Formats: sequence, structure tokens, C-alpha cells
Amino acid sequence: MSSHALPLFDPAAGQGARQFAELGLALVLSTLIGAERAVQQKSAGLRTHTLVGVGSALFMEVSQHGFNSLLGLDGVALDPSRVAAQIVSGIGFIGGGLIFVRRDAVRGLTTAATVWLTCAIGMACGGGLPLLAIAATACHFLVVRGYPWVSRRIPALATERRTGLHLAYEVGSSVLTRVLEECTGRGFRVLEVRTDRTDRDGGSGRRGTIAVRMEIEGAAEVPGLVAVLAELDGVLDVASLESTADE
Repeated sequence: MSSHALPLFDPAAGQGARQFAELGLALVLSTLIGAERAVQQKSAGLRTHTLVGVGSALFMEVSQHGFNSLLGLDGVALDPSRVAAQIVSGIGFIGGGLIFVRRDAVRGLTTAATVWLTCAIGMACGGGLPLLAIAATACHFLVVRGYPWVSRRIPALATERRTGLHLAYEVGSSVLTRVLEECTGRGFRVLEVRTDRTDRDGGSGRRGTIAVRMEIEGAAEVPGLVAVLAELDGVLDVASLESTADE
């Protein structure tokens, strides 16, 4: 290796093994968080969280080492905190783009907060605080995976969830009225109802079916509601697609 290339790998200049290790740790931790969000099929997934984490770590490295060549010049003072402060301000634009409101329900808050946390984890990696970064990553999984389990078992902590219900029933069985009564009787609000009728051939001797797509919201247990609806006379099929209201 020539003498001209040596300064490129000078740890004192911020391009040594430690800096590469910090970027690598940011890559690993942010990838873990992004993978969890991708599994949950959220709008910001693996690539977004990974890039946010690595980018934040790189900004911290630049903040600490990128201006060393200017030190010693008259009128020049180094303030590493200025770049870090701008990272926090800039990440708000990404988080804001993940939050939207539909029918007075706010969606995307948890994912936006996760992007914000991933940014902080990347900053901790780039700032030479690997243990704090690892601990914060562990806290993420504790909160997003463990807290819903706790909330479901403590009624006072239960949060309202928005759920899609798909069911099919025979024409003429008057099932829809009973379905709506069961939903409201269990504390759910019915937000939307869509029906689609399919008629059978007259010679088959079979009645047609009506497919219903509903959107409900409430804190009660959805599996219990689905079990009751499945037992109603005339119901052919019931399925639910559940999602939390703040993710």
C-alpha cells in the first residue's frame, strides 16, 4: 500500500476500524428493527429503517471527524452537537409522512416512532455508545411485541383496534341484521359495510350468496366475535383481518 493511501485508513481521521464497526452495528440493529416492521407489513419496512439507522450513524461520524482538517484555523470552532441536532429535526419529515388520519382514526404513529427510535439508535452507534444502542433495540422489541400481549390481558390498558371482517351468507337468510347486532352488542362500532351478491343458476336448486366486507373498531376480543358469527344460521364463512389503530 502506498504512502498516499495510508491517510485514508487513519483512525485519527475518523476512518479506522472503530468507525467501520460502529457503522456495521448500526446496520445490524436497524436491520433487525426494519425486519420486524416488514413482518408486520408496515409502510416503513426493512430498507427504510436500515437506511435511517446507517445514515444517522454516518452523520454522527461526520459530525465528530469530518471537520478535523479545519481545526486550528483562526476563527474556527468545532461544535459536533450541531449536526446531531439537525438529524433529529430532519427525521421528523420522514415520520410525518407515515402518519395519516382516516375517519378520525390516526394511523402510523407506532411506525413513525420506530423510525425516530431507529434514528436515535444509529446516532448512538455513530457516537460511540454501542451498549446504549443495543439496549434501545431490545426496548423496541419489548414494547412493540410485549406490550400488546400485556394490554390484551389488562382491560384498563386495552386499546381500540380497527378490524376488517369478511363473511358470506346465503341469500334470504337475513343474517346481516344479526351480524350488526352482535358487533354493536359486544362494544364494536361499525364503520363501513359493503355487500356483493352472487346469484346461482336457477336450475341448480341452490340459493345465491352475499359477500359482506365490514370495518369495525373496538377494544373487545375479535376472535370471540368471529366465533359467534360463524355459528349463525346461514353464515357460510367468516374471516377477520385485525390491525392496531396506532401502527
